Amino acid sequence: MSIAGQELLDGLGRVMARAGLPVPSALERLTGGATMESWRFECGSDAFVLRRAPSLEFMKDRPFGHDVEAAVIRAALAAGVTAPEVIAELEPEDGIGSGFVMRALPGTPNPKQILQMENAGALLREAARDLARIHSLGRTDVPDAVPVMDYRAAIADLKQQFEDAGGDRPIIALGLKWMEDNCPEPCEPVLNHGDYRMGNLLAEDGRLTGVLDWELAHFGDRHEDLAFGCMAVWRFARYDRSALGLGSLEDYFAAYEAESGVKVDRDRFRYWLIHRTVWWALGCLKMAAIWRSGEDRMLERVVISRRTSEQELDLLMLLEEDAPEEERARPIMTPIEMNPAMSGEAQMDEIAIAISEWLGTIKHKLDSHDRFQLAVARNALGIIEREHCHFTIQHDQKAVSAVLRGEKTLQDAEYLAGCRWQVVAKALEDSPKYPALTAALARWPMEDEEE
Repeated sequence: MSIAGQELLDGLGRVMARAGLPVPSALERLTGGATMESWRFECGSDAFVLRRAPSLEFMKDRPFGHDVEAAVIRAALAAGVTAPEVIAELEPEDGIGSGFVMRALPGTPNPKQILQMENAGALLREAARDLARIHSLGRTDVPDAVPVMDYRAAIADLKQQFEDAGGDRPIIALGLKWMEDNCPEPCEPVLNHGDYRMGNLLAEDGRLTGVLDWELAHFGDRHEDLAFGCMAVWRFARYDRSALGLGSLEDYFAAYEAESGVKVDRDRFRYWLIHRTVWWALGCLKMAAIWRSGEDRMLERVVISRRTSEQELDLLMLLEEDAPEEERARPIMTPIEMNPAMSGEAQMDEIAIAISEWLGTIKHKLDSHDRFQLAVARNALGIIEREHCHFTIQHDQKAVSAVLRGEKTLQDAEYLAGCRWQVVAKALEDSPKYPALTAALARWPMEDEEE
């Protein structure tokens, strides 16, 4: 075991001793975790999971600390949500950062495995039930530090993030302007999980066994939570199943309404579907800035930044519902490769392929977390290879400013077609296997460049 691993075990020993449990062992880092770390370990015959930030400094800009997150989880469990049992919170004197320990739950968080399980309809109903129970929690059930969302302030914050990231992505600008024009009136706020989606749900044998990752909890519109898990990105390979990748929106809403007694408003649902798509597009985009700053040099940061184009694709497919029929029927040119294969010395794309192929040969030698990072590295090399074969999209910042002022819209002749072509070209570089890209290419009319 590494020195760092032993230090973590020593710190966990202090934590678990406070809870009256034996010395921990069998420490293993779990895969994933773009922001927080997760570690599985054992105390005697029982298994536990540590959720932590590696330093107290890492938590300084977050709306609340792990103590508040732990309290929210406890409240959810008491309300009948399939949430984990929190055993203990880390203290500064433990010397292993900020976080808390939970009793391990059965099941897998792997979306690929969950979405292949039988009885997807039953799992969808259980997910809707748990979300309704989360929304039943009031201000007095959780600490005061849990924030209340101001819709307009949230839009203003996203606009600032957009400007900080260069303000040069026209499709994100279209989304921000649409949000400003269509922001709903505030409603009675309920507790939102904030990240309720595949990847944060545990399941086993077609049954929901856990709801994880509560760090984005806040009070707001229930439709925000309902919409977030229905975004295309969180449906993974089951793009065809609009509700969490598990079933239809009709079945999801019916199950939620039966548990909550509240009717789902389709217009508010669509607003939050667009809002959170813009939110995640900007969340992806700023990952590169975090990496450049040195705050977190994890490989996954730079690769996630290139997933912005996925969200732009999803966003355009949502926004174009408001475009005129003649614009939606207008064909776009099929993107083509700009750098043909060459003889002689190896080209950039070939070097990237060679490195990726070699990394594949050592996959079996790595532990689960490093295997995950190896997959991320191979994705990064794929982006390098494909970008060499295509030309880089250049954004017109003046045109973006016109979008934000409402002077250029999807009502304009040929603008939708231009946006479609641009986002397809970028997605083919960044995420050619993204399921929504396949759907877009099937839906959008294409024409050959020669025509």
